[in-house]
Amino acid sequence: MRVLIIGSGNAGQTLAEKLCSEKHDVVVVDKRAESLAQVQSHLDVLTIEGEGSSPRILEEAGIAKTDMVVAVTDRDEVNILACVLAHSVGVPHKVARVSNMDYIHPPERFKLQSLGIDMIVSQKEECAHELYNILRMPGTLEAVDLLENRVMASGLRVHMDSPLLRAPLKNFPQPELLQSIRFIALVRGSEIIMPRGDTNFLIGDDVYFVGRPEHVNNFIEWAWPEHSSFKKVLIAGGGDLGLHLAELLEGTPMQVVLVEQNEARANYCSGVLNRTLVLKGNPLDQETLKNAGIIEETAFVAVTDSDENNIIGCLLAADMKARFTLAQVTKPEYVPIIESLSLLDRAVSPPLSMINAILHFVRGKHVKAAALFHKLPGELLDVVIPPKGKWAGKAIKDARIPDGVTVASVLRNEQVLVATGELVLEEGDRLIVFSPPNAVAKLESLFRK
Repeated sequence: MRVLIIGSGNAGQTLAEKLCSEKHDVVVVDKRAESLAQVQSHLDVLTIEGEGSSPRILEEAGIAKTDMVVAVTDRDEVNILACVLAHSVGVPHKVARVSNMDYIHPPERFKLQSLGIDMIVSQKEECAHELYNILRMPGTLEAVDLLENRVMASGLRVHMDSPLLRAPLKNFPQPELLQSIRFIALVRGSEIIMPRGDTNFLIGDDVYFVGRPEHVNNFIEWAWPEHSSFKKVLIAGGGDLGLHLAELLEGTPMQVVLVEQNEARANYCSGVLNRTLVLKGNPLDQETLKNAGIIEETAFVAVTDSDENNIIGCLLAADMKARFTLAQVTKPEYVPIIESLSLLDRAVSPPLSMINAILHFVRGKHVKAAALFHKLPGELLDVVIPPKGKWAGKAIKDARIPDGVTVASVLRNEQVLVATGELVLEEGDRLIVFSPPNAVAKLESLFRK
């Protein structure tokens, strides 16, 4: 597939790196020469310097022979116009990143899809949903919604008091739990293990599994006896991301406090939110955090525009005994440093959150969604078994499934089914499939046909 990426910021670079690793033909357009030089220094892509909404630049980039345009600059109007121009020359797939809420949720007659744009994606909204999933399910390494929120994929670290340590999977102490969830991967150090019947769990293993949200929550409560919900969430930063996260959290029993330094923005947030306590103050100031009331059951979430301030804020909150610290980190080079030094409990990358929303366009017409984990290499794919598909009419155990690939869940006639080996697949079934990196191409070719 030939993909034209407009914008070489963090989102554009992350997407280009992902597509290049899969041998797609990638072109990157940006008006900043230094940013393009950075992309070209480590990726095999064609770069073109110029304005991404310029017809002349788009012609130079080969817009007429492009399969997909993804416009991810920090200017909404450029992204929208680039996609409109791409539609005018027949590009099959057009995705525009936007940040202005007037574009994201307009009146029906002003929807941008009427201009030929296939997807409008908000990086901050996608990231807010990811943060929300982590906070509403304490103990998870990460959590991803699938099948229109009918199914959740989640990761959990095995603690020293976990009953998972007692026996291999074939002697699982709670066999009824295995009827409602499906293990998809186990990460042990740098090794990825596909769980089998003789798999034994060790302290520190990261275990990933899929199931309906209520079943995932039940499993976490059983697998981590000391698990408990957060009583309070303290959000540092009242920008669009912090505000949207607070709105989502207002639907939970947790107490929500938002700290914003700018007085005008703090007043705006206070007017929008209903039961969130909004404080004007510097989230890096210890006195401000004391006034916000950090208690042992508090989750501290730093979502300011500065990665450095977010990290420092989490360190300060941890020192004040916050139970959990979580930060937005936009610079990809910071993530391995954070993980190696254990600076905070979790870092979430907004570019990766957004890429999860658009990746399925690359996977073929029978792939309805795709998702990446932050810490587990590979992909979760939401795929439809096409008419006369190779897996139709076969039990999962008899289907020729590539090595390492796991069918985790099946949606049939609005009913979610656990993907046991005996389940016979049918045309039109929607499957949640986990694939390690080396098998993604095989699945892509299988479901593209």
